[in-house]
Amino acid sequence: MSTTPTRRPVTIREVAAAAGVSPKTVSNVVNEYVHVHPDTRRRVQEAIDALGYRPSAVGRQLRSGRTGMIALAVPNIAAPYFAELGRHVATQARRRGLVLAVEQTEGLLEREREVADGQPVRFADGLLLSALEMPDDELAAPHPDTPLVLIGEHGGPHLPVDRVGIDSAGVARTAVEHLIACGRTRIAFLGHKAPVHNSARQRTAGYRAALDAAGLPFDAELVPPCGDWSRADGHATTARLLRERPDTDAVFAANDELALGALAALREAGRSVPADVSVVGVDDVPEARFSWPALSTVAIDRAFVAERAVELLTSRLSDPGLPPRHLQTPYRLVVRESSRPDAGRSPGAGVTRTPQEPAPDGAAGAVAG
Repeated sequence: MSTTPTRRPVTIREVAAAAGVSPKTVSNVVNEYVHVHPDTRRRVQEAIDALGYRPSAVGRQLRSGRTGMIALAVPNIAAPYFAELGRHVATQARRRGLVLAVEQTEGLLEREREVADGQPVRFADGLLLSALEMPDDELAAPHPDTPLVLIGEHGGPHLPVDRVGIDSAGVARTAVEHLIACGRTRIAFLGHKAPVHNSARQRTAGYRAALDAAGLPFDAELVPPCGDWSRADGHATTARLLRERPDTDAVFAANDELALGALAALREAGRSVPADVSVVGVDDVPEARFSWPALSTVAIDRAFVAERAVELLTSRLSDPGLPPRHLQTPYRLVVRESSRPDAGRSPGAGVTRTPQEPAPDGAAGAVAG
């Protein structure tokens, strides 16, 4: 019985001979060193392709001191926003030949400190961190063992750390300005927390700024305390709000989960949406366009966050001496049935899309800085 002989792996010396260069030059091309002449790089790559050379992944990792793994640390991997963000980050990592590890911090300061210090993701080459509680001075401290890129609201504009930021104050102001343009004057805010983390603080600030600009008074009774920004929390808080302030004519929720809970409470209370009460959330999670009524929301471009954060991290790994880079995430207002104005009224600023024509995640839209 004949057997097919096993093909011997091509060696780096054979590639070097075919390309007319030294084995060291082939190694430089394989390891993506920048100081290789373009013509030389082309010849080496042609030889690699022709001979079917496959570099040893283990050998490359040993030489570079890297594992080919990056980590993403978020407060709650079950939350729709972070689940979708994780999916996009995994796609970007895979495109670069990297493996993604995901850690959940539960928004706890000690857990955020652990992951920022490289534990338990000590095998990761770098970290994408969505922090809620870590103070700026700790985030600004050097992290030589695990370079990091911040994601989200945390960190001021002068923080010396790579960051893909979200202007949550602008997001909130966009939502509330839309509700005001719809004729609403008693607008509740769901999302106030104690202790207040950065997302809640910024969205509260944007809510108040929109009221101030429209000459509407701030009413503390319309800002009830919330817990964990879940559907259950949105439901319970809205039910309590309707008992205490039945004159509420709009709800701005700090995220879509709160807004979806609010829709359920309004329906149970016999309130028509949007005729009696308009509702707007934040994030544009997939469930938003399938709720009843379909939920208006401010969409945050998660695909942008993922792509740019992975780009910042990989470039930082290649060149640790780069200056800190700060990018701002685009967002847009998506108007659906939960806040559609009456006929003849302007729907307010932003992009209006129906549930039958959803905006693709990452599409261009109204961007506020």
